[in-house]
Amino acid sequence: MRLLVALAGALAGPGRTRTVILVLIGSLALWEAATLAFRPEPFVLPAPSAVFAEIGSDIPWYANHAMFTLGATLMGFGLAVLAGTLAAIGIVYSRVLEHTLYTLLVSLNSIPKIALAPLFVIWMSTGAASKVAIAMTIALWPVVIDTVLGLRSVEPEALEMARSMRATKWQVFFKIRLPNALPYMFSGMKVAISMALVGAIGGEFVASEVGLGYAILVAQGQFKTDVVFAAIILLGIMGTLLFFLVVLVERFFVTWHVTHRADAHIHTA
Repeated sequence: MRLLVALAGALAGPGRTRTVILVLIGSLALWEAATLAFRPEPFVLPAPSAVFAEIGSDIPWYANHAMFTLGATLMGFGLAVLAGTLAAIGIVYSRVLEHTLYTLLVSLNSIPKIALAPLFVIWMSTGAASKVAIAMTIALWPVVIDTVLGLRSVEPEALEMARSMRATKWQVFFKIRLPNALPYMFSGMKVAISMALVGAIGGEFVASEVGLGYAILVAQGQFKTDVVFAAIILLGIMGTLLFFLVVLVERFFVTWHVTHRADAHIHTA
């Protein structure tokens, strides 16, 4: 818990961190009060105290499932960033890829990705590979679209100046296009990391023997609502930490961007 608070404080600033913590504590308090006041059946709505007690009753079991989901999410996200960035560069620099690959990605994006999950399970079995593939497929689109936008959003005057100074295409890319695209790329990554988690869970729902999605399905069949809520809370914590991790990396690489300069000014004022 202290690690979570420290990470949130480093990323969002003391004031915003206090607000987030107060909102979370207030939400849990209202939830607990509602269960005490209305006394719903535990299999309908367990109290948060019961949910946290369930997590504490078998921490290694929950940790094992959480680590599997986390691993599939991170691998899918990493592959999506790598493939999406390369695809975006190809689309920006090649008319052929723009009219073929970009069109193909647009068409694939219109298909609900979870509908492809059974195919990945058939092709790659029920292990981690199918979950990684589904996570990558879902997370790919925001990386591609935001990277393309960033690479194309260079001021024409900057490109003209580079040409007048006889800069090579690689120099233009690394000195002008890539730095300009970084804020857009990280915007796409912040969306992609959450979508990768959704993809990993979706794959576990279809077919799996481990993972938080698998734990939710098993608990649902046994009407163990406290286990379902425990897995959901762990997923919420995991998604929040992953999002903040991307924000932390963004602040390291894009310190010059106006948004981070504004945040730094606010926090030091």
